[in-house]
Amino acid sequence: MGYKVAVVGATGNVGREMLKVLDERQFPIDEIHAIASRRSLGREVSFGDKVLKCKDLEQFDFSTVDMVLMSAGSEVSKVWSPRIGAMGVMVIDNSSCWRYDQNVPLIVPEVNAQVLDEYMARNNRMNIIANPNCSTAQLVVALKPLHDVAKIKRVVVATYQSVSGAGKEGMDELWTQTKGLFVTDKPTPKKFSKQIAFNVIPHIDVFMEDGYTKEEWKMMAETKKILDPKIKLTATCVRVPVFVGHSESVNVEFETPISADEARDILREAPGCMVIDKHEAGGYITPVECAGDDATFISRIREDATIENGLNFWVVSDNLRKGAALNAIQIAETLINRGLMKKLAA
Repeated sequence: MGYKVAVVGATGNVGREMLKVLDERQFPIDEIHAIASRRSLGREVSFGDKVLKCKDLEQFDFSTVDMVLMSAGSEVSKVWSPRIGAMGVMVIDNSSCWRYDQNVPLIVPEVNAQVLDEYMARNNRMNIIANPNCSTAQLVVALKPLHDVAKIKRVVVATYQSVSGAGKEGMDELWTQTKGLFVTDKPTPKKFSKQIAFNVIPHIDVFMEDGYTKEEWKMMAETKKILDPKIKLTATCVRVPVFVGHSESVNVEFETPISADEARDILREAPGCMVIDKHEAGGYITPVECAGDDATFISRIREDATIENGLNFWVVSDNLRKGAALNAIQIAETLINRGLMKKLAA
C-alpha cells in the first residue's frame, strides 16, 4: 500500500532533503506533492528522477493526502498544522511551534517511539507530531542507550553547529564571506550577529532573561520531554564555519558506574548509533565525514575522573538528515510499521 504525501516548504534546505530521503528510503508513496508559498508557485524541485512543480499552500486541498511533512517554519505551522490535522491528515512538523505543547508528542523513533502508540489511541488528538531541534535529536540518540543501563543524572553539552542550521541564508553568508576575505572584502554580517567565516559565534537563536539562548533552552526542555524529565542538562550552543553537520562535546554524570569500554559496547549495539573511536590521529568523526549519512556518530569516549560515574564523548550528525528530514520520515515509517496509520484512517 502506498501513501499520498505532501511536503510543505519543499524549496527550503530541509524540504529538499525530505524529498531526497523519501526517495532514498523508498518510502511507500502513491502520490507526492511539493508545496510552497505562492511566490514559489511552479518552481521545480527534484524527487528521485522526477521533477515536481511546487503547488500553492493556500490553494492546495490537503484532504486529498494521508500525510504532510511540514517544514515551513513556526508561523506557517501554527496556522496550517491544526487545519490539516482536523481533516484527518497526519502532520509531522519540523518547526519549534508544537514541540512544547503537552498535547503533541515530540518524537525521536530510536528513543521514544512507544509514545506514538499512546498518542494514536487518543480520541481527541490533533494529528500533529513534532520533530525535535536538530541538536537535540542527535544528542538523545546517543544518550538513550546509556540512560537505559546506568541512568543519567546530569548532562553538560557544548555544541558546534553548522550554518545550514540557519537555512540557505546562513550557508550563503559563510560562502560569500569566505570568498570575500580572500580578496580583502570586509565581511558584512546579515544572518549572523558577527562574521562567521574563520570565526565561531557563541549565540544561536534569541537571548532569554537568564542569559541562555533559546537554542540552549530548547535542548534542555526537549531532552526532558523526549528522554526523562529528571535529567538535568545545561548547554552552550555555538555556530561554527561548517556547511553541514552538527558536533557536540558531551559530559554525562550517571547514577551508577559505567566504564568507557561498557559505553562503547552499548553504543555499538544501539539503533542509529555508529561508534568510531580509535585512540589515534583521525580515529574519530568530523562533520565533513558525516554529511549525507543517516547515523549519529560517537567518538572520543572516555571516563571523566573529576566526577563520580562520569563520561565524556563527541557526537556528530548531519543536521539536515537526522536533525530534521530523516527523523521526520522515520516518524512516518514508525507510524506505518506499527499499524498506526490504519487508526488514523479509522
